[in-house]
Amino acid sequence: MEVKKKRKSLRGKWLFKYRVAIMNENTLEDVATFRLNRLNVFVYSSLFAILLITLTSLVIIYSPLRQYILGFSEADLKKRIVDLTFHTDSLQQRINSNEAYFASLQKVLTGDIHPDKINKDSVLNSVQQIPVETDLQASEEEMKLRAEVAEEERYSVFDAASSSSKNKTFFPPTQGTISSKFKTDKHHYGIDIATSEGTPVKAVSNGTVVFAEWSAQTGFVIIIEHPNNFVSIYKHNASITKKQGDRVSSGEVIAKVGNTGEFSTGSHLHFELWHEGYPVDPLNYMNFN
Repeated sequence: MEVKKKRKSLRGKWLFKYRVAIMNENTLEDVATFRLNRLNVFVYSSLFAILLITLTSLVIIYSPLRQYILGFSEADLKKRIVDLTFHTDSLQQRINSNEAYFASLQKVLTGDIHPDKINKDSVLNSVQQIPVETDLQASEEEMKLRAEVAEEERYSVFDAASSSSKNKTFFPPTQGTISSKFKTDKHHYGIDIATSEGTPVKAVSNGTVVFAEWSAQTGFVIIIEHPNNFVSIYKHNASITKKQGDRVSSGEVIAKVGNTGEFSTGSHLHFELWHEGYPVDPLNYMNFN
């Protein structure tokens, strides 16, 4: 009986309803009333606490506040630090590469070199070296492809021009009279080809345009990088038809002869040929006859 009375008393305490009234202080009139028991208060308080905890957690997780919680964002920060480190290292390598590239271009444009380090014979031999042929057994499909390529090359506009001389390595940049030859003692690291303004200027070999801009001293300049570490330079052009990054073929028109730049004294093309960072005499590599 005592246990039943205790249970009944406890149940009565939880379910006994209380009247909560909100009164006007001046008139003592009831503004609002609520009927609650202890169980309702406990349930509502628990739900409110859970909701408050959930909202607080969401605010911390999805807002910058999480950065101030010790240990919460260490993994994320470490990942970002590693990514930024690799990105910085990549940018530094790119900057170093660009600086070396611009230094090389500046060296080519200004002629800041030591000609005594050039060995023309070894350079010429390296370009004209004929690879050893190897006897390989070709399939029927490969023989058919070779025949098709040989048939197409019979009509190539560049073959006739490039085979006119046995010792010729490069295609002449333009037709005209050589008014000034290669003279390293006078810091003239190329040849001047006098010709009428507007005459086409052609690429001496296959390559990639690495510079195509205006220079106050040399006018419109175009620089092409070729295989075997060769670079050809064309100065004082009236206009250029290629831009940096373009691929060009041997004999392809890249500019027009002009008389631009402070150093120009007439309509001509100043042509230079460089190998491994040093100028070489273009007349050793091409035939102007």
